[in-house]
Amino acid sequence: MKAIQLMFDTLKRDYLSPYEHTDVSTPNFKRLQQKTVQFDNFFAGSLPCMPARRDLHTGRYNFLHRGWGPLEPFDDSMPEILKSNGIYTHMVTDHKHYWRDGGSTYHPRYSSYELIRGQEGDRWKARVNKDTDVEGIEHLPDAFKTRKAESMSQDFVNREYMEAESEHPMARTVQGGLEFLEENKDADQWFLQIECFDPHEPFFVPEKYLAMYGLSQDDFNGWLQYSNDDFTNEKAEVMKGYYKALVTMCDEYLGKILDVMDEQNMWQDTMLIVNTDHGLLLGEHDWWGKNIMPVYNEIAHLPFFIWNPQLQVHDETREQLAQNIDVPATILEFFDLEVPEMMKGKPLRSVIESNDVIHESALFGNFGNNINVVDGDYIYMRTPYPGREDYLYEYTLMPMRMNSRFKPEEMKGAELDHSFSFTKGAGTLKIQTSDFMAKSHQRFGNKLFHHAEDPGQKHPITDPEKEFEMIVKMKQLMEENEAPSPLYAYYGLDHIYSVEDVRQEQEELNREKEAVSEHIHFADYMVKEGYLTLIASIQDARKKEKIQRDLQEISEQHKVTENHLRNWLQQEMDEKDRAFLTYQLNMALRID
Repeated sequence: MKAIQLMFDTLKRDYLSPYEHTDVSTPNFKRLQQKTVQFDNFFAGSLPCMPARRDLHTGRYNFLHRGWGPLEPFDDSMPEILKSNGIYTHMVTDHKHYWRDGGSTYHPRYSSYELIRGQEGDRWKARVNKDTDVEGIEHLPDAFKTRKAESMSQDFVNREYMEAESEHPMARTVQGGLEFLEENKDADQWFLQIECFDPHEPFFVPEKYLAMYGLSQDDFNGWLQYSNDDFTNEKAEVMKGYYKALVTMCDEYLGKILDVMDEQNMWQDTMLIVNTDHGLLLGEHDWWGKNIMPVYNEIAHLPFFIWNPQLQVHDETREQLAQNIDVPATILEFFDLEVPEMMKGKPLRSVIESNDVIHESALFGNFGNNINVVDGDYIYMRTPYPGREDYLYEYTLMPMRMNSRFKPEEMKGAELDHSFSFTKGAGTLKIQTSDFMAKSHQRFGNKLFHHAEDPGQKHPITDPEKEFEMIVKMKQLMEENEAPSPLYAYYGLDHIYSVEDVRQEQEELNREKEAVSEHIHFADYMVKEGYLTLIASIQDARKKEKIQRDLQEISEQHKVTENHLRNWLQQEMDEKDRAFLTYQLNMALRID
């Protein structure tokens, strides 16, 4: 038997014609729909990129125990299990996170792998003066430039070596997969993972696809700012148009895989899975990007297609709940291998074959941010409880972040913890942390949506009985997945045991929300007047703490004169330090 997993990063289901009526040209996804079983209630698990890939290797949620990081010594890795049982595994990808600190143990699990260079500021082509020599950097907003200038300047250098479509990372990635298929067309017992970083931003798109949407490469540099910016309609349509063009390019290269499967009659013995890790927001809910806002359906509700040659079921849909943790179990079962006891995901075979229900409900989320539960009809988003920041810990034996190691000062209070059965007798480091992707989710509050009737999540529901029902499901799943005990306190779940507890919590949180809303005019004033372009970059910790403390005191006074604010800023911050808030303060005080 053989299996191909074709994965795109950040693929929105509502931009694909099999799922939605859309103006995006995706004829090969429509062709794929006819060849496969399409899942209509498929969800992410852990977010974003590498946390999702740990789910896809291990069949377990990453986000309950730690943030972005490598595979752990005790993890069961699906590709490695295949390899250990005589099934050749190969990955070809342009996903640059595989060769950063936080992804460094994933690709060696395969029998062989090919890493395609050049995506998203990958440190590929060398240029000493790239920050000054690359056109366009000087026009970036200061706050965005502070966070992204190095990646952007490197990306613009890399693009100079990818002028032809054939040199584009997606083209080279799929070509690498096609070469594997040609080389091994007479072989058996293999698994091929073709993983494209597109259509993840930056939206770097050959002119051919942009022209289909009336755009050119001069219209936008492709770098999306994660924000709640109110872009002009024209700019918003340009940014969405670039994403559409990139999705159409994904469709074109999907077609090349389908062509080979047709030509070589691979439908008889080769499983095909086409999936993604997550989506993103392109103006929906007044947000752009991911990570910094609740995990709305545009991010969490995913496209998923599967062909199982053993079942021969195609051109059908399934409504049963499934998610990314089910993929490794599905592939292992296909190759007649035992699914490890610690995998919580379930094989999809029974869903395809007999419409079985394998999950009554499921969790998804980012480490440290909102925790979410979905069942057949509802989605409940729960925010970290105010004042419980000290209850957040990472549990890991691989202390690395996305692109760095843990700092020595973070490790000083680390303890060895033996709480979990899935670590196979090994202890993990228990490290208190405040390092996660968005620290201001409390402003959104808890949200309940009727997913079936309101898939756009435009109408939050106030229903204490239903909220308590979803909390019970959430806590049950947390227990089944061995969520750390402090996490219940972190989310305020340690005091919810009845519907009355939910009502009391809602009243308390509403009082706090009203108190915070009194300060909104202060944030709006500061941002509107442009005084705080401010601080993600102050190096002196004591000075940073003083500025934040003073800022809080000023906000509590409510009345701020222009001269007061101007004088305070001039006294407290020199020119080098002005990279603080336009974004941070507005986000921290914004009530959605």
